[in-house]
Amino acid sequence: MAGQAQPMIEVWRGGRCESAHLGHAVVMGTDGEVREAWGDPAAIIYPRSSCKMVQALPLLETGAGASLNREQLALACASHNGAAIHTERVSRWLADLGLGDDDLRCGTQWPDDRPASIGLIKTDASPCQIHNNCSGKHAGFLTLSQHLRGGPEYVEPDHPVQMAVRATFEEVTGESSPGYGIDGCSAPNFATSVTGLARAMAAFAGARADGDGRARAMVALREAMAAHPDLVAGEGRACTELMRAMGGKVSIKTGAEAVFVAILPEQGLGIALKIVDGGTRASEAAITALLARYGALDPQHPAAQKRLGAPILNRRDIPTGEVRLSPGFP
Repeated sequence: MAGQAQPMIEVWRGGRCESAHLGHAVVMGTDGEVREAWGDPAAIIYPRSSCKMVQALPLLETGAGASLNREQLALACASHNGAAIHTERVSRWLADLGLGDDDLRCGTQWPDDRPASIGLIKTDASPCQIHNNCSGKHAGFLTLSQHLRGGPEYVEPDHPVQMAVRATFEEVTGESSPGYGIDGCSAPNFATSVTGLARAMAAFAGARADGDGRARAMVALREAMAAHPDLVAGEGRACTELMRAMGGKVSIKTGAEAVFVAILPEQGLGIALKIVDGGTRASEAAITALLARYGALDPQHPAAQKRLGAPILNRRDIPTGEVRLSPGFP
């Protein structure tokens, strides 16, 4: 990753800085102008799961997802916990397509949801692909693939689904992607700059329901995410808890290796950030700070304090340290 990353988040214990996390962040207005930036705005990153709303755009723009409801659209953008509220809905979606778990190409994953995990253990069952955190996105891919009459291997980079995703991704980021990596769910993940990712989020923020087809698709996806934060991630997760704290006015999404994005329609802003060491604790603290900075999140809300502000407790509930913002950020 080119350029100089900037210190963003620190962890203190006993009066000393124990850990420091560096990163890049860009806040862009719907007019295409960068409002603020930290680190190297041109740093090339993999957005990972933070760009699922972009990957879902062709699903709506082609008309393939015209009959999908808001819950399904939220799941198309989700990195879910594999709870019953997620897997039951994905299973029904696949059944509506005349498909099943074997048609997915995301791979099996043990659910992060504790009741679901305990349920599998008690019945000596194995997780299925629907438990994969990306199964909703893949149900969307399969819906688009049927519409495009594509073959079963919809995650291949030269499949019509992924070609449509790449074209859309490059259009909304405003950049030609320099390449892709294969994501944890086996789909290609196209690289872009932090600025490009922020530009895409700003486009979502500025989209209007009375706009063109792409604008309407963007509105539908961002509103589905904000209306169903429980489906986008799950209980205890930052995306779910922070979106709830913001009352359905902001859509946010994390990605593996400490990427985080936010869509702020009322403020007319898109935000993208990347912590270079891949530390999720730091990316959650950094997005919390930026959401508070722009008036979208009350920094005293318990969901915000959980990520930035509350003391770190040990196993006896004794305060041992704290997560702090680095000087100069944000």
